[in-house]
Amino acid sequence: MILIAIGANLPTNAGHTPLATCRAAAEALRAVPGTRLVAVSSWYRTAAVPPSGQPDYVNGIVRLEGEADPAGLLARLQSIEARAGRVRGAANAARPLDLDIIDLNGLVRDAPDPVLPHPRAHLRGFVLYPLRDVAPDWVHPRLGTPLAALLAVLGPEWIAPL
Repeated sequence: MILIAIGANLPTNAGHTPLATCRAAAEALRAVPGTRLVAVSSWYRTAAVPPSGQPDYVNGIVRLEGEADPAGLLARLQSIEARAGRVRGAANAARPLDLDIIDLNGLVRDAPDPVLPHPRAHLRGFVLYPLRDVAPDWVHPRLGTPLAALLAVLGPEWIAPL
């Protein structure tokens, strides 16, 4: 299973809302070669992590099945982000679109990019709650910890279904 996190908190240059941008990104993931889109989570409104005063995010998760080269998949995600107007700058900055590979068929690797599974996914409610919608039995590939256990120890984080 391939899990892609989707998030946005700024409108695109074309004026699309973060929710519209996230939905369009989920649809764009249907075209990833060698995969098929299996599920899209509900969409959630979340506070920025770490807290920074920036606008709230819209977050969700897409589940794909199939095979993908990590570097090729990362390049495709960055191309989708660029089409939405993302310009890479400061870490954790507000953005019109953010796509992250959370899990790629259980692959564990520290280098080269992308690091898999995503190194902070297990610490983020904005990843774990939508993940529960599409893969409730997911087990973190590196930690061996089930999703339910990760959610049980999650610290306070503001998140609400849209």
